[in-house]
Amino acid sequence: MAHRISIIEECKQEIYAGLEITREEALALVDAPLAELSAAANEIRAHMCGNRFDLCTIVNGKCGKCSEDCKYCAQSAHYHTDCQETYPLLTTEALLADARHNKEQGVLRYSIVTSGKRLSDKEIDAVCESIREIRRQVDIAVCVSFGLLEERQFRKLKEAGASRVHCNLEVSRKYFPKVCTTHTYDEKIAVLKAAKSAGLSICSGGIMGLGETMEDRIDMALDIRALGVKSVPVNLLNPIKGTPYEKNEILTDEVFWRILAIYRFLIPDADIRLAGGRGLMADKGERCFQSGANAAISGDMLTTAGITVATDLALLKKLGYDVK
Repeated sequence: MAHRISIIEECKQEIYAGLEITREEALALVDAPLAELSAAANEIRAHMCGNRFDLCTIVNGKCGKCSEDCKYCAQSAHYHTDCQETYPLLTTEALLADARHNKEQGVLRYSIVTSGKRLSDKEIDAVCESIREIRRQVDIAVCVSFGLLEERQFRKLKEAGASRVHCNLEVSRKYFPKVCTTHTYDEKIAVLKAAKSAGLSICSGGIMGLGETMEDRIDMALDIRALGVKSVPVNLLNPIKGTPYEKNEILTDEVFWRILAIYRFLIPDADIRLAGGRGLMADKGERCFQSGANAAISGDMLTTAGITVATDLALLKKLGYDVK
């Protein structure tokens, strides 16, 4: 009787043949040996993406008093957290200076993120002017995360020079109502489709540790794959005091490595982007970049401290990545 190859090898061969692994196969990887799974995910990453690494930073372009009730967020007006700072949309001068500072550090992609359900048309016009100036004066790509916008607004942003829109699904369709009640999963899907229709690339991922199961994580990744997303931020929940999730148990490094590896199998040619929560890991994420991840958000997150760009660049050089 011929020796049956492992589920890891079987899935890897399917990917190399240009096929997509199924939900059932992804679920089978949940029980596969972690060291073997991580190594295979790293091989798939190298095969599909080479040593290219996508490094971006984010700026909190408008802070606080968010109308939405996302249970993980320090900026929600529904909760009482230590994040008391609030300010309106940053000026063009402030955003331009910050973008220039990031470029000088070696960052290639700069993302402006704002609190609230969506920016108003007046705010869109103002930030379009900021994007035009950044693109005119700084050689850096600009991404935006402005909430539940419409295609007409995304077209304006594209004309101004934005290249990518971020809108996290956060978790599976099934689990989403337990995380947020003030907007829906389908509204987020509509945002990503509208941005894509406007000619922008799209970025979407989620937060691990909200109480979801591995099935939820896989189901979200399948929806992301179906949308054609090629930039997938994967956050590790940092439980924030004052939010409903303040007592959530932080996922172990091993669980997080497995999630990243399975995401590499599910979306083999994507930038699997290590995002918030890296500081909670013993190695600050180094093993993640050997388990399928090939992108990261560097510097500070929206309301929590991150890893410095210089530290990241040194680590990526050590691991043999080429930031470009």
